[in-house]
Parts: sequence; C-alpha cells; structure tokens
Amino acid sequence: MNFLKIYALGLRHIYLISNSLPRIIDLIYWPTVQIFLWGFISKFFTVGSTYYSDAVGIILTAAILYDFLFRASISYNIMFLEEIWSRNFTNLFIAPIKISEIITALTITAVLRTLIGLMPAAALAIPLFGVSIFKLGVPLVFLLLSLYIFGVSLGLLVTSGLIRFGPSFENIAWASLFFLAPLGCIYYPIEILPEALQLVAKALPLVHIFEEMRNILINNSIDWFQIIKSITISLIYFILGVIVFYMSYFGARIRGTLINMGE
Repeated sequence: MNFLKIYALGLRHIYLISNSLPRIIDLIYWPTVQIFLWGFISKFFTVGSTYYSDAVGIILTAAILYDFLFRASISYNIMFLEEIWSRNFTNLFIAPIKISEIITALTITAVLRTLIGLMPAAALAIPLFGVSIFKLGVPLVFLLLSLYIFGVSLGLLVTSGLIRFGPSFENIAWASLFFLAPLGCIYYPIEILPEALQLVAKALPLVHIFEEMRNILINNSIDWFQIIKSITISLIYFILGVIVFYMSYFGARIRGTLINMGE
C-alpha cells in the first residue's frame, strides 16, 4: 500500500472542498439545519402539547403541503439539471429560445410533476391515517398556489446559482428547502421561534401559509388577508428569482462560462 498515493488522493479532495464555497456550505449546512428544526419541534411538543387536540392530523396535513412545496422546487431544479447531465445545456442556450420561454416551460411542466407526486400521497393519507387535506376547503387551492409560486421562485434562485457557480452548486439545489424549514414554521406555530427569528420568518410566505392552515383546521375560520399576503410575498420572491436568473445568465455569457456548463 502506497501511502503517498493515498495522501495525494486525499489532498485532491481537500483542495476540491477548500476551493468550492457551495461544498463548504453543504458540509456545515445539514447538521445546523437538523439542530434548528428538531430543536424547535422538540420545544413545541414540550411547551405546546395542548396547542391543539388533533396534533397528528394537523402535522400530517402540514407534511403533505410541505412536500408539495418541496416537489415544486425540486421538479424545477431537476429539469434544469437534466439538461446539464445529458450534455444538452449548451444546445439549450444556442437554440433560438428566449429566457422567458425557458422559464415559462419549466414553470408549467413543474406543476405537472408536482401534482403527480402530491395526489397519491394525499389519497393514501385518507384511508391510512384518516387525514385529508381537502378538509381545508376552497382555501386549499390558494394555499397550494402560494406554495407553488414560492417553490418555483426557489427553483429559479437555485438554477441561477447553477449558472453562476456551475455543477458544484448542485448540492444547494437539494438542500435549499430544508434550510427554510425551521423558519417556515411548518410543524409548529411562529411563537415557538425566538423573537428575532420571528421577524425574519414573517418575510417568508411559508409562515403565513402554515399559520393559516392551522387556523382553518383548529378554529374552523378563514383569514383571507393571510392567504392574500402569502400569495403577494410569493410573487415578490418570484419576481426576484426571475431578475436573479437573468443577471446570472447574462453574467455567465460575459464570462464565457455557459459553454462549459454541460461538460
């Protein structure tokens, strides 16, 4: 066994990590998010065990809605990554296709992939656990709309990172939504968060979506202002995502890095 060869191979990976910010973030990211998420969930079950009676039903409903958001964002990212994996990325941008046409096509196609994943899960939850997201009634449509717009917005931001940093940004594509889970108050009310984090959380549409979901299921009432607010915030993030995507694309064209993306 040649230890110099082992040392050389190990050193190669150390250099690869140390020279890639996305890879460093990925190493720090997962333990930190797990501590935050499960810490807040544990705190909720400790101090808020009497918050509502049907805890299991509400948590499962939140899980289904969160999975819808996850699928919306990941479906968008996967379709973009498939162009890179299939070495078709360069052809995509050489072809006479506008950026707006690419964004529109990915946005429309992503909803089909998302619904294919959502409907079986929602249907199985009814006979297996007696939980139905359809108990939310008409507001469910608007909550899903807000989740979808925000999911696509995250997809746009991640694909912008792929264009800017290359395939090394791929890890962020899979991890982006888990970063928002602790602040999104998916499984617990916003009161569980420290006051400083509550201010940050309110800037996300997730808080308003899941707070309203719990309000409907617990109090059997609808706060349309919360729903409109969540859709408005999601649209703001969508516009931001489109702007960042354009900036990343034109920046990559100036640097000449687009042609190497699919290699």
